Amino acid sequence: MDLGTVIGLLAGMALILSAILLASDIPTFIDYPSILVVGGGALSACMISFPLQHLFGVAKVLKNCFFTKARDPRELIADMVRFAEVARRDGILALDNLTEEISDPFVVQGIQMAVDGTDPDLIETIMTSDLEAVEARHAEGKALFDALGKYAPAFGMIGTLIGLVIMLKNMSDPSTIGPAMAIALLTTLYGALVANLIALPLADKLGRRSKEELLLKTIVIKGVMAIQSGDNPRIVEQKLKTFLPGRLRKSSEGEAEAA
Repeated sequence: MDLGTVIGLLAGMALILSAILLASDIPTFIDYPSILVVGGGALSACMISFPLQHLFGVAKVLKNCFFTKARDPRELIADMVRFAEVARRDGILALDNLTEEISDPFVVQGIQMAVDGTDPDLIETIMTSDLEAVEARHAEGKALFDALGKYAPAFGMIGTLIGLVIMLKNMSDPSTIGPAMAIALLTTLYGALVANLIALPLADKLGRRSKEELLLKTIVIKGVMAIQSGDNPRIVEQKLKTFLPGRLRKSSEGEAEAA
């Protein structure tokens, strides 16, 4: 589980609730018409914008925010270097015996094509197409939460306008001013909270998850191509380390020196 996502959401909600309780009470900030305007309006707009199957798959997308943990790219590089050592020592056909112990199907796909003697350009084309398909699928999931973050504040403003119209139309009856103002103000609050505490942060987390997975797949592609071309394992390692962020690269070099 991604503790950062869980702690961030819980902390944000707790701080907002604490601020409310220090100044007022919870029932004051609950208004069902406002919830209907923001929640119903934003979801309806998303239904218009996206195919229904995308909306039905939102639970699977959310799973990537809370339960998916990216593999350490340094571990993947170590595995690719190990495969390069086996191919260098025993021949590339020896890698066929290692596929059963590999859990990543993308790695297995690349190694099997290399073992089968597939043309290098074709291997790179197939694996790059797979990578692009993953990138497109991730972009669709992120776009849903980006849209929710865009529509929720807009419907908050719509609710504000509804409340102001009701208030201005019934200025002669003072009893209606309070409820109308509640709708006017709370819809804006709800829209801002949905966008800035839930939708947009989750969209950013999905974007980060996508970058992490694409980095791993890029390392696999370059590693398979280097192995098939018969590169020395040290050269394979140096090639793949160029894809590491600076922080991880320094950490990897420090571990190598310590060893």
